[in-house]
Amino acid sequence: MGMRILVVGSGGREHALVWKLAQSSNVETIFCAPGNGGIGDIATCVQVDATDVDGLLSFSKKERIKLVVVGPESALAAGVVDAFEKADIPIFGPRATGARMETSKIFAKGLMDRYGVPTAPFKTFTAFDEASRYIASRKPPYVVKADGLAAGKGAYVVREREEGERAIKELLLDSILGQAGHHILVEEFLPGVEASYLAFTDGRSILPMAPSQDHKTLLDDDLGPNTGGMGAYTPVPFLDRAMCDQIDAAIMQKTIQGLQAEGVPYKGVLYGGLMIAGRKPSVLEFNARFGDPETQPILYNMESDLLPVLLACVNGTLDKAEPIRWKEGVSICVVLASRGYPEKPEKGKPINGLQDLARSREAFVFHAGTRKEGKEYVTSGGRVLGVTARGKTYADAIRNAYDAVSGISFEGMQFRKDIGKKALAFKPPDK
Repeated sequence: MGMRILVVGSGGREHALVWKLAQSSNVETIFCAPGNGGIGDIATCVQVDATDVDGLLSFSKKERIKLVVVGPESALAAGVVDAFEKADIPIFGPRATGARMETSKIFAKGLMDRYGVPTAPFKTFTAFDEASRYIASRKPPYVVKADGLAAGKGAYVVREREEGERAIKELLLDSILGQAGHHILVEEFLPGVEASYLAFTDGRSILPMAPSQDHKTLLDDDLGPNTGGMGAYTPVPFLDRAMCDQIDAAIMQKTIQGLQAEGVPYKGVLYGGLMIAGRKPSVLEFNARFGDPETQPILYNMESDLLPVLLACVNGTLDKAEPIRWKEGVSICVVLASRGYPEKPEKGKPINGLQDLARSREAFVFHAGTRKEGKEYVTSGGRVLGVTARGKTYADAIRNAYDAVSGISFEGMQFRKDIGKKALAFKPPDK
């Protein structure tokens, strides 16, 4: 008898989780709430919102679900893990108190400060006048961040004095992010190159995934507005084994120990958004779940069965888990987005070319903002698809991904043409 699993969420990350779990011989049935057009091809989609805690709970009891895997941060913040643990249903993800590592940047920065986890110096404010006086005394560049969840749009890199004044006005006076922006922090700007570092944890041990790099802005060459992420690749050439060991010890393990010391149970994924300057990693922010789009190339490149790792996190036995085996080579994901994204994405456009790609051995298309109408897929959100491909080298993987992209079309489709370019440009420093 295999396991009955519920994956919570509706994006490309959740499609990747469902796709990977479906390959496990110990899985009988997968449900996804609410899911999307592509997820519906390999799992049963359930029309329950990711933040509808009562709805998720009653469905799970009725269907005898043996493991719940939470995708989005909104569900964690809504306390879905707390409710399922009370009901004695195994669930992968941190409780709302642990999810504050993502839902409150000030909580996360305070914890890093107390336990010596490397991060930029910062100050926090709730009053506009006080924040205004402080930034008037500072020379750019620096960063202004909203404390709460802002779907990747709560950070302002300030390069001119007027930008700083505008940022604090938008957050503290104009309330453009509502409650999320009523408490802000101003921190030092860290130069360097960004990386996403995800690790499984049971609250004591960590089991790192292969490092990846996200591409946050809408346009090539890191221009345009910030988005939820326009593409990612794994592994990362500038994070060698020694650097990963350093990140594990000085950042990931130390953070988990800090949470443990403060009586905050944390099981699930701890995701460090890092800035790497030379051989020195620092934390820009933490997330409390799998990244999107990083999960797509990471799981596409994962050889091991995902299920035993998730269960080891839930059961507190991660120290006994086998190391994760990774496929040789590189995996890359290119996000195809709707016209108008990230502000006002157009929806309801038919998607062409997916049938031909379904037979490809070089690429897989993870669905995000899609729904199925009859036999046809149509767009239903900002980020629509994550075209994911593998190759022996960065150049091979990039070529395979963009070859696959060229076979897909929908009205107003936009995507970055430089995903993975930084990996190609990387020159290892002389030892």
